[in-house]
Amino acid sequence: MRPLFVRIKCDLGATYSVAAAISDTIEETSEIYSTSGEYDLLAKFFLPDEKSTGRFINDQLHKISGIRDTYTIVAFQVFIDPKIEPLAG
Repeated sequence: MRPLFVRIKCDLGATYSVAAAISDTIEETSEIYSTSGEYDLLAKFFLPDEKSTGRFINDQLHKISGIRDTYTIVAFQVFIDPKIEPLAG
């Protein structure tokens, strides 16, 4: 499995429905955050090693209604144990 981060720009007023649709329909979804700035969401996915990143983005993610644009970030190395609980905020 390999991590993939995608910044997602949504149609106006569609951020929450896009996040719900991603969560409900894409099994590779790990986390989804609403964000400030140019993009509305940041989603983390775990793809099997044999799955094409391009096919995943084009055939699954871009099919979600309300997505206007995406920016994909391929991660190589994790530097902190993901099993550590985050600090309460």
